[in-house]
Amino acid sequence: MNLKRTLWCVLLFFSLVFVLFPAYSQSSVKSHLGFQVSTFAAFNAGVYDGALTFAELKQHGDFGLGTFEGLDGELIVIDGEFYQIKGDGVINTVTDNLKTPFSAVTFFQKEQSFLLKGKMTYQEFQKQMGDRLKTPNLPYAIRLSGVFPYLKVRSVFAQKTPYPLLSEVVKNSQSIFELRNMRGTLVGFRLPQYLANVNITGYHFHFISSDRRSGGHLLDGEFLNPIAEIETLRDWQIRLPDNAAFDRALLESAS
Repeated sequence: MNLKRTLWCVLLFFSLVFVLFPAYSQSSVKSHLGFQVSTFAAFNAGVYDGALTFAELKQHGDFGLGTFEGLDGELIVIDGEFYQIKGDGVINTVTDNLKTPFSAVTFFQKEQSFLLKGKMTYQEFQKQMGDRLKTPNLPYAIRLSGVFPYLKVRSVFAQKTPYPLLSEVVKNSQSIFELRNMRGTLVGFRLPQYLANVNITGYHFHFISSDRRSGGHLLDGEFLNPIAEIETLRDWQIRLPDNAAFDRALLESAS
């Protein structure tokens, strides 16, 4: 009887270890980790072939931004929900089978939050935010919520092969949307300058309205008393594409 009870206790112990330890390991590994698909140099050079499915990307974050295969609009990830902002401004939820050529996500864990008081331009916001960050040498995930008096955002239409350079797409194919007195959230990152060619340095935000009907890549705007939430990312992981377009790209000449 004692032997059976002992065996039962041992079995129960190892069952709990196998159930709890992977979960603990996964959360600890992903803590304060930014995960990126491809590089900005490749993206800038027109490498828009899908490198990762969204089913796979969801395993690496519940907050972030990016784009879609063929540069088919803007991606915003907020509270674990993935949205596609098309070139005409229509917003769709993202299906798992779609692919991304370039994106950055994290499992957002707020470290600090504060109210930025007053009405400010995008440039003034960047100055205020920079004064509050510990160092310019680390990546940060930043979430801004509130009512925005004015936002200038963009999206782009899907491109066809052979894909043009990103600069040509922005010049010839982007759609500009001007939003006024819009309640919503800006999701983004601030990356240090030494990561140029790895990702977009400085501030990079995508916006989505609270009703999920408007959004895009932030170009400019006015902020009024936004609530800022910040996480410092001390690890940054890159998944490089496994496709011919990336292999052939002349990344040394990309800027």
